[in-house]
Amino acid sequence: MSDDGRGTVPLSPRGRVAVLAAAFLGLVFDGFELGLMPVASLSVTKSLMGEAFTPAAGGDWFARYTAALMLGAAIGGVVLGRFGDRFGRSRGLGVSILLYSLGAAAGGFVTSQEQLLLLRLFVGLGVGGVWPNGIAIVAESWPAASKATVSGVMAAGINVGIIILSQCGRIWPITPDSWRWLFQIAGLPALLGLTVLAALPESPQWLARRGGGVTEGNATPSPSLFGRQLRRTTLAAILIASIPMVGAWSASKWMIPWADAVAGPTDPAYKAVTQGWWAAGSLVGSFVGALLAGWLGRRTSYLLISVGATAATLAMFNLTAPLELGFHPLVCLQGFVSTLFFGWLAVYLPSVFPVEVRATGSGLAYNAGRFVTAAGVLAAGTLFTMLGGDYVRVGSLCSLVYAGGMIAIWLEATPAREKT
Repeated sequence: MSDDGRGTVPLSPRGRVAVLAAAFLGLVFDGFELGLMPVASLSVTKSLMGEAFTPAAGGDWFARYTAALMLGAAIGGVVLGRFGDRFGRSRGLGVSILLYSLGAAAGGFVTSQEQLLLLRLFVGLGVGGVWPNGIAIVAESWPAASKATVSGVMAAGINVGIIILSQCGRIWPITPDSWRWLFQIAGLPALLGLTVLAALPESPQWLARRGGGVTEGNATPSPSLFGRQLRRTTLAAILIASIPMVGAWSASKWMIPWADAVAGPTDPAYKAVTQGWWAAGSLVGSFVGALLAGWLGRRTSYLLISVGATAATLAMFNLTAPLELGFHPLVCLQGFVSTLFFGWLAVYLPSVFPVEVRATGSGLAYNAGRFVTAAGVLAAGTLFTMLGGDYVRVGSLCSLVYAGGMIAIWLEATPAREKT
């Protein structure tokens, strides 16, 4: 292989494919973890609470589990993103996968909600770390001409995981008497984490910036994310990434426990089928979102996605309901439109931060929204209780978060001057 003129020796085609496959699979299992509690929460809570269970308590614990995962992911995205910048993208990716796998597997042995709550926080650490390290190593290993397609593949990974989860739940319904197996399956990706640590090639650009090594003494001084050079970029990226994150978890995810509450007594698999419809739309949306950023320009595409996500979420909660004929098609549409954001982010975030802080910056921007999301989900849970368990009103009010994207995009940062 030849040097590219900037001290960077590109990976071989086989190495690039290995990097993309590892990062993609890391996000597939990331999606499995993200989709686990929405589809299993009510069954888990009924099992652990026994006769003390009430519908309001079910919604409240769903909010708590989600908030714990989001808080852990926010911390993990920042800490493990920084880990990837200092010690290598492949190391950061492998450690992240191990964290969420081991935390999930332990969830199959809990005896109380408090134990599971703590483990969801632990799982969140790994969930948050996969995204910044995965997109950084892929962005730095593939040529610029492939970036939109590769970013779309990466963004689709999470939704492939959710589809796999939904099919597991459809074939083997998740009930208060049968749910621990799901957590134990979620521990299997630990094998992938070990493989990544042992065999995945490192980002060539990261190696070049580190003088070919991973020791702290070889490090090139890194610009501060909140220094004069990058402050506006960082703050704008945080705001832009927070809108879809908060919207997804405080608004649209309520459709799954809603489906479970309405249809669960007669059809335990209905919630998994609902999640499958959402994930099918999301799978296409996450890929198309990366392409839209190039076709329409980043500002125009983000603005249109914000309008569409607001309208689709309001329609899903107000124009139909679980078990009605139009419910699943609208769920699929909402999944498609709201997930366009995440394909867009897979292109945008790596482009605005220089190599030295790419994983840290991408992790901070993507996961800072999860700090807000944790608070937003808890607030939505409180709102749910205050509204007497009214899923329609909670989903409708929280859907307005997406409308904030129409304002946030005007603060968009420009790409980093050095190109990958």
